[in-house]
Amino acid sequence: MTFPPRFLPRLAQLVLGLFLYGIGISLMVRAGIGIAPWDVLTQGLSKQTGLAFGTLTNLIGLAVLLLWIPIRQRPGLGTVLNVLLIGPSAQFGLWLFPEFHGPWHQVPAFLAGLSVLALATGMYIGAAFGPGPRDGLMTGLHRRSGWPIGRVRTLIEAAVLLAGWAMGGNAGWGTLAFALAIGPMCAVTMRWFAATPARAEPCPGTG
Repeated sequence: MTFPPRFLPRLAQLVLGLFLYGIGISLMVRAGIGIAPWDVLTQGLSKQTGLAFGTLTNLIGLAVLLLWIPIRQRPGLGTVLNVLLIGPSAQFGLWLFPEFHGPWHQVPAFLAGLSVLALATGMYIGAAFGPGPRDGLMTGLHRRSGWPIGRVRTLIEAAVLLAGWAMGGNAGWGTLAFALAIGPMCAVTMRWFAATPARAEPCPGTG
């Protein structure tokens, strides 16, 4: 079997990036000072249903992927692996890390999680195997509606944040810090890991 040039290194970059993405999520969850909007939804659903955070991460990813059908968005290998791998990785991180208490522990844990997540974003998007389900929903709605992608992202993330918060998800100042910092941070890491020199995909919220 013959693979395209750099296929295997890109695949390794993708898988490692998705694993680290889940680890970054788990660190921010354990920090307890606020998490990304999609993770607020996941955490809220976990509290309401009793299902594990990692399991719900997978199920939400699959549900969002089904929303690609009416907007005619096509998944790639990276899309499928995103749905399959981030949930188990996040659940592993939640098993590995304890809950952090007090600002001297919570803030460094949150910043470490944010940094790992930004690094992971650059790795998995830079591998160029297709967007995650949530990113694809955002770009697909942007393409079909003609609305600016920033407006589409804001509307989607505001909706999932409010729904998650209403169900008990942890929306704190860390959520605001994530919203302000993740774009500039992953813009840098995407340049580090881009498979091709010119890539202009939007930085995601979570996968």
